[in-house]
Amino acid sequence: MGSSSFIILYHRTPFDEGTDEQGNRIWVDQKSPNGIIPTLRNIFRDCDDGTWIAWRRVENPESGDIERIGMQDPSPFTLCRIPLHDTQITSFYHITSKESFWPILHTFPTHFNVNNADWSIFEEVNLRFAEAACEEAAEGATVWVHDYNLWLAPGYIRERRPDLKIAFFHHTPFPGNDVFAILPWREQILESLLCCDVVGFHIPRYTENFARAASTLVGANRGPKVPVDKKFITVGTALSEGTVTSHLEHNGRCVQLLSSPVGTSPDVIQELSWSAAVENHGELIVQDTKKGRKLILSASRVDYTKGNEELLLAYERLLERRPDLHGDVVLMLACVAAASGMKIYEDTQRSIEEMAGRINGRFSQIDWVPVRFSTRRIPYEEMIAWFCHADVCWITPLRDGLNLVAKEYAAARRNRGGVLVLSEFTGASVVLDGAVLTNPYSNRRMDETIETALVMPEEEQRDRMSRMTEAVENYTVKDWAEEQLAGFPQAVVA
Repeated sequence: MGSSSFIILYHRTPFDEGTDEQGNRIWVDQKSPNGIIPTLRNIFRDCDDGTWIAWRRVENPESGDIERIGMQDPSPFTLCRIPLHDTQITSFYHITSKESFWPILHTFPTHFNVNNADWSIFEEVNLRFAEAACEEAAEGATVWVHDYNLWLAPGYIRERRPDLKIAFFHHTPFPGNDVFAILPWREQILESLLCCDVVGFHIPRYTENFARAASTLVGANRGPKVPVDKKFITVGTALSEGTVTSHLEHNGRCVQLLSSPVGTSPDVIQELSWSAAVENHGELIVQDTKKGRKLILSASRVDYTKGNEELLLAYERLLERRPDLHGDVVLMLACVAAASGMKIYEDTQRSIEEMAGRINGRFSQIDWVPVRFSTRRIPYEEMIAWFCHADVCWITPLRDGLNLVAKEYAAARRNRGGVLVLSEFTGASVVLDGAVLTNPYSNRRMDETIETALVMPEEEQRDRMSRMTEAVENYTVKDWAEEQLAGFPQAVVA
């Protein structure tokens, strides 16, 4: 038994590791002030006996104990890093998590191949995270487990330390029961999650999908349904729900279910949007890309779930239909490349590059290239500048757990116009009232919505944007963390 009252299990570290000029290890703050990493880190501001458990890469499978590092920012806490060698990381993360679980979670069952997964290594890595948590935890401590690649950790923790309080947050979608049931390990996954005190999801639909799977596949008893929180749109979108299951009961345990979408940091974004660095980036955008044209921005990762190919085809159809737009509109497609060695992502990137090249080959003029395409990771200040200058933000994944880019765009456009075209298959579609929703599976709907966005009157833009900005300001990433940990008083979000 350890001394930590609050423990986070997340495969990512709270800071990026780097080296100074002398070759000494230093910890570097992440460029983006957004996402959940800074918020999770800030939880330790009022908890000076906390622990963060992540992994570290080691070359020799036989070498390396758990590394325990005393961190001082934002206040003292311990970083525990579990040593994993390349074979474990490749199997656990890149293959089992990304190639087996990812397509099921995003309802792409045709991409699932049971032979890709090495379940024993997945169990082994989850067990190591769980054992580290049990060793660090004081009596009655809270352990907060993050995301599907640590599905089994709650079960292992509960078995060894029944005194602990366990929360779990699922960052991806949770699919319908018929799709989730494809996983051969479905019972073990559900039984582990049902060892938690709290299980959280972005939106009520994912919560309901989980409740239904737990009920039908392992016999959990569902508590009463209650009206969803007022921050959710309850009618009219693909992912709307009017009511949601409050809790599950299983093996004598009551598991609270929470629907709370990760927020953004609108105050930070708005402060940055007027900074000198962002303004400098903005000047370059105006001079090199925009040049008086309508600027459409789409930002995502290279992934078959993100709908980049469907978006490019819709843009190509727009240019075919509307020769009057040639030279007057430009698409900036910022599409961060995936890690090397994953064939399905390499194929997706090749397809995106070929489409962008074809469009530019067909329509480019001497002074106009219709698609600007980048696979580099854009620094955050530069991305804020793109938000500030984009007339349209076109975010149309085929499936996405939430999509913070959509929220960030709304935050950056405070007191401005701009149009957000958003797939109704993103979690954000049920929290951003004011977005122009579209169906990326339908050519007709994609065509209609991008044309609507390009001609929307300024007054309507401002009305829609003000509603979305209000939504992101009323429920920030800090609000999300507080809601998730409301039942655990020693975990206070700073």
